[in-house]
Amino acid sequence: MNNPLVPAAYIGPLHTPTILALDFDGVLCDGLMEYFQVAWRTYGQLWQRDSTVLAEDLAPLFYRLRPVIETGWEMPVLLQALRQGVPETQILQNWVAIAPQVLADSQLDAKTIGTALDRQRDEWVATDLDSWLALHRFYPGVIERLQSVISSSVYPVIISTKEGRFIKKLLQEQGIELSETQIIGKESRRLKHQVLRELAAAHNALSSIWFVEDRLKTLLSIQPHADLAAIRLFLADWGYNTEQEREATQQNSRIELLSLKNFAQDFSKWPIPRNE
Repeated sequence: MNNPLVPAAYIGPLHTPTILALDFDGVLCDGLMEYFQVAWRTYGQLWQRDSTVLAEDLAPLFYRLRPVIETGWEMPVLLQALRQGVPETQILQNWVAIAPQVLADSQLDAKTIGTALDRQRDEWVATDLDSWLALHRFYPGVIERLQSVISSSVYPVIISTKEGRFIKKLLQEQGIELSETQIIGKESRRLKHQVLRELAAAHNALSSIWFVEDRLKTLLSIQPHADLAAIRLFLADWGYNTEQEREATQQNSRIELLSLKNFAQDFSKWPIPRNE
C-alpha cells in the first residue's frame, strides 16, 4: 500500500539517503532570540508579570539552557524556574523533574502554556511579521544545502515539535516551498520515532533514511526500536546540545556526530557508520 508521505518516485542510490529527515530548530534554524521573547511574553501573561520590558539578565541563562527544552511549553516554565532561583546546574541535570514541579507550584498545565505560546506567536506573525522573522537566522549554508537536496532525487522531510505553520512561513521567506506532507510539526501529535516508522513503511530500503536531530535524547529514544535499526542517526553538533552530549555521542556506535561543514557537503562526505 502506498504511503502518501513519500512519492514512490523518490529512490536514491545506496550512498545517499532516499529520505533526508531533518529537525528544524537547532538543525536548520536558530531561533533563540525569538524563543526568549515569545517565552517572555507568554510568561508575563500566565504568571501575571509585566512583560513589556525584557528581562535581559535572563537571556544568557535561557540561551545556555535551551538544550533542556523539548517542546515549546517548557520555555516559559524555564523562565519561572530561573526567576525562582533554581541553579543552572540543577536545571541541566534534572530538568525532567524540575519542570513538572514548576507546573504544579504554578497551578498550570503543559497544554494551557503551549496554547498560550502558540497564540502569542500567531498574534505576533499577524501584526508584525517582519519583526518576528528578524529574530530568526538560518545556520550558514543550510538553505543552500536544502535547495540542492530538493533539486535532487533525495526527498527532504522536516520533523519538528514546532507548529508546521511557523516552519512553513520561515522557509517561504527563504524561498523554500515544501508540501504539507514534507513538514510534520507539532500538530501531527506523533512522536518522532512514529513519524520515522511511517516514512520507513513507504520504502523497502530502510537504510536509505537518514535523520538529523540536535537533541541527543530524541536520537536515543529511537535506538530501542528494532524496526528502525537501519535508519542512520546524526547529532547536529551546531544545534541545541551540550559538550557532554556531544562527547556521549562519540561513545555511541549508532549515532554519528555531524558538523555543519559536513552537512553542507555531498552525502559522500558525511561520517561513515561506525557500527558496520
